[in-house]
Amino acid sequence: MQRRGHRRLIDALTVVSAERDELPQLVEDLPDEQLPVALAEVRRYVTQALRSDWPPPWFGAATASRTDSTASVDEIPKARFGRSG
Repeated sequence: MQRRGHRRLIDALTVVSAERDELPQLVEDLPDEQLPVALAEVRRYVTQALRSDWPPPWFGAATASRTDSTASVDEIPKARFGRSG
């Protein structure tokens, strides 16, 4: 089983490596007048890919009925499950 997982990892890395090797060749094949446009597009893509998606837009949208939730972290489960201190 572990060998199969190892093989999948090698296959995935091989695909990524092949794609990385292909990129410089594609750039080399572009006519010089198209390089600025292609470079701008790659920069835009990289900037978006590196931008953090955390926190998501909905993060912090909910409000709690209690303001002391973290202060009473041990008591809340006891109260909900009918256990006492």
